[in-house]
Amino acid sequence: MSTLIVAALSFFGFILAYNTYGRWLGRKIFRLDEEAVTPSHEMRDDVDFVPTNREVVFGHHFTSIAGTGPIVGPAIAVFWGWLPALLWVIFGSIFIGAVHDFGALVVSLRNRGQTIGEVAGRLINPRAKILFLMVLALALTVVLAIFGLVIALIFAKYPQSVLSVWVEVPVAIAIGYYICRKGGNILWPSIGALLIMYAAIAIGVYWLPIDLTEILGVNLLTPADMPADATWWQFYGNAVVIWTVILLIYCFVASVLPVWTLLQPRDYINSHELVLALVLLGLGLVVASLTGAADLFASAPAIATNIPLDAPPIFPFLFITIACGACSGFHCLVSSGTSSKQVDNERDAQYVGYGAMLLEGALAVVVILACCAGVGMGRYERADDGSYHAVAAADGTAMVGRASWEARYDASAGWKKFNNLGNMVGAFVDGGANFLTAIGIPLRLGLGIMAVLVANFAATTLDTATRLQRYVLQELFASAEITKPLTNKYVSTGVAVGLGGMVAIFAGNSPGAGGMLLWPLFGAVNQLLAGMALMVTIFYLWRRKIPVWFAIVPMIMMLVLPAIATFWNMFNGDTAWFIENYPQLTWLGNFFHGDTGFYWNQKYLLFGFSVGTLILQAWMMLEAALMWPKAKGMLEEALPPLAGPTGAEAESADYATAGGQN
Repeated sequence: MSTLIVAALSFFGFILAYNTYGRWLGRKIFRLDEEAVTPSHEMRDDVDFVPTNREVVFGHHFTSIAGTGPIVGPAIAVFWGWLPALLWVIFGSIFIGAVHDFGALVVSLRNRGQTIGEVAGRLINPRAKILFLMVLALALTVVLAIFGLVIALIFAKYPQSVLSVWVEVPVAIAIGYYICRKGGNILWPSIGALLIMYAAIAIGVYWLPIDLTEILGVNLLTPADMPADATWWQFYGNAVVIWTVILLIYCFVASVLPVWTLLQPRDYINSHELVLALVLLGLGLVVASLTGAADLFASAPAIATNIPLDAPPIFPFLFITIACGACSGFHCLVSSGTSSKQVDNERDAQYVGYGAMLLEGALAVVVILACCAGVGMGRYERADDGSYHAVAAADGTAMVGRASWEARYDASAGWKKFNNLGNMVGAFVDGGANFLTAIGIPLRLGLGIMAVLVANFAATTLDTATRLQRYVLQELFASAEITKPLTNKYVSTGVAVGLGGMVAIFAGNSPGAGGMLLWPLFGAVNQLLAGMALMVTIFYLWRRKIPVWFAIVPMIMMLVLPAIATFWNMFNGDTAWFIENYPQLTWLGNFFHGDTGFYWNQKYLLFGFSVGTLILQAWMMLEAALMWPKAKGMLEEALPPLAGPTGAEAESADYATAGGQN
């Protein structure tokens, strides 16, 4: 019952927050106006700016912000215990993350759909715009590298997921054409698409897993495994690298197409898939909890005490490790980069901006429960025939409860061995599949459903991140007075994809490991973005003499905690030297325990990125501090008038918009 009670109280809290705090923000702070002309009408071009039904925008927004973030982060954070992770997800989502997403969306809606970085140039000063865009470009490069790698590794680890993920692409294109060019209703086609996807999962699981390792006959090789006469193909011609290249090529094509062609319908289908998967997981959780198969308290510690010395400290890293699911700077890019260009009515902003973040928080709660109570239901291994059997404990009994969880989160192995992508994703996939077995879904099929879930959401984020990086690079090039060809959407998209691919494939010690090389940076940079976006929202309200007290503490948290985490990443690893040379600061030396610091391990690329990030942050904060006394009650310079018959004036009365008629 403990698992069910925790889930029920968490979900009730999210629903209550949406109808109280979220409604207060919409009415009293942001003062949403249903008569306001949104960018989707004012700037309409039917490529990026498209007035869209709010359910479709919600589906796009939610699947784009979710990705694997609310899966990987909580799956790592329960290493410190499930209670701190749960509290940060619930209260972080309600009071920080949802406020951040909502504010970024509203500010962009009232600035013709400009990205939050571009708006910063007018609300603070032009230098702030450049600084913000540079941080955005850095963060998105890492996002493209990591999420491309995540999907590639899922395809390699769970080949049964490949077919369903790729079948969705032509189905989504067909739905987009039917809705936007034929004026059809989206409900029944999306239900049909969902059935096709789940049929493809079953086919992939039982009859047609697509395993490139078997097809190519080349496994992923690390430098230690390389034979002396290894060829270039043996080293780089593995499933992970090839899938990464294929995915980035797909991203290039998807991100230059009109949003109604693939982005919107695919995200809408994915939102249905997630809702169905959450319903199945919820039913499994209820049944498993009522029958006693899933017991949160018996499976994992509320607060872990057996933490290895090389693990990062829970403060501040809990708030950095769980980003998506509590608060994530990447969300401000989605809010101001794509969603603000599709919102049909300003009153939809609470539903899209605040509501989607709370649903992501609910997903993170399910992940925490799956990685604790779900993993505690048992541990299984795959046989050569594709079947699964229980792993026995030392006494010969099935490995369940705390033994199963501790086998997955093995503190004795140390942080370095635990902190790898296979463990992160595998804990959720395995725990979620265990929940599904409680309602009669075979474990083998359940694993396929969970793997497809993770891959599809990572793919959605990859699509959106590529389009966002194109916007950011175009704004950067334009700010540097570089016009063509770099501001051309095809060239800038090629630069975005190329940078992400180079990092993912070539930056690591082994092919395909580049994304994980930069992972320690991503958490800190991501939360720094959240702090900067909250700063922009505060300036927007401050200039209009609207109260800002509710956002001050969240902004400070998201600026200070990433800085502390960045310092730890840079310098932890030589505690004895620190204490010997600075005995008066022994407490600080004890904080920098471990042996993973960038400086002490000669990781000068990561060290340089960290220094650059801290400089950009300090510079941005200085610019804001200097402007703060002058900004109250002083409206920013108005945007120049539009030229030509674009936007609302160009709309035809009989045009069928995405998701239905206006």
